[in-house]
Amino acid sequence: MTTVNVPGRETSGQPAATDPASAPSGSTARARWRDRDFPRRALKHSAFLVGCSILVLILLMALIAPLIAPYDPYSQSMANRLVPPIWMDGGTWDHPLGTDGLGRDYLSRVIYGSRISLLIGTFTVVCSGLIGTTLGVLAGYFGGRVDLVINFIIMTRLTLPVIMVALAVVAIVGSSLTVVILVLGLLLWDRFAVVMRSAVMQVRNQEYVQSARALGCSTPYIIVREIMPNIFGSLVVIATFEMANAILLEAALSFLGLGVQPPLPSWGLMVAEGRNYLLFDPWLIMIPGFAIFLLVLAINLMGDGLRDILTPENRN
Repeated sequence: MTTVNVPGRETSGQPAATDPASAPSGSTARARWRDRDFPRRALKHSAFLVGCSILVLILLMALIAPLIAPYDPYSQSMANRLVPPIWMDGGTWDHPLGTDGLGRDYLSRVIYGSRISLLIGTFTVVCSGLIGTTLGVLAGYFGGRVDLVINFIIMTRLTLPVIMVALAVVAIVGSSLTVVILVLGLLLWDRFAVVMRSAVMQVRNQEYVQSARALGCSTPYIIVREIMPNIFGSLVVIATFEMANAILLEAALSFLGLGVQPPLPSWGLMVAEGRNYLLFDPWLIMIPGFAIFLLVLAINLMGDGLRDILTPENRN
């Protein structure tokens, strides 16, 4: 008589294996394959390399800002106000990018401004990512009523215009760096939720997940060890795009006077302060505007490259 081993039942007097470590992990195999193949794909993707190079330079500039900034970004000198950059008549190497209306060195403020933009982008993505990923994974894995409730929450959030809600909240609560990060973090989680829900629904019925269930693995174990590694690529890609979006929204809020407040050297705030000199000194807007453009471009190039590298089968 042939003995048939059925997961979850005892056969031949021996209990079925229920140790999570014994569960076949398709995610682990995929992760190993991606780890080996990732460098080759990355080195062949020019847009990804360009984006990473620019982002690394900006990050390095932010980290060593006190060492490379020629002046204190808060130091004012009315005797040196509105000095043009070196490529214009009257420019001097003492202030390569000129000075603003209060005589503050523009190069130093641009360097320190990278810290503000990266700080807001990073912490906003962390906050919104935790909220959106949690809701999306729960909706995608459990389905049913849990999915209906979370879908209702997502639809409610999508009906709210981000910039208008942010303006209203900041105007009521008050504007500061912490408030801007919290407001943006609590408003930009919807894309994480939608993408994670869709990704989890695609993998929740895969064989390795079914095998883990049959072996008695707990739900937290299945989500963390079997599902999350397979949707991590989608999470990273959406995080990069949301980071760029958060930086643009912060610049917009600062331009309207409801974001980062003076004297912090925010790029959006520098654009707002330079608009009064637009006709005669347009470089006061062009320099921080180009810095915002360069940072957002780098993040988008890197995110688009990651999408192609991690999911090459979905490239157009």
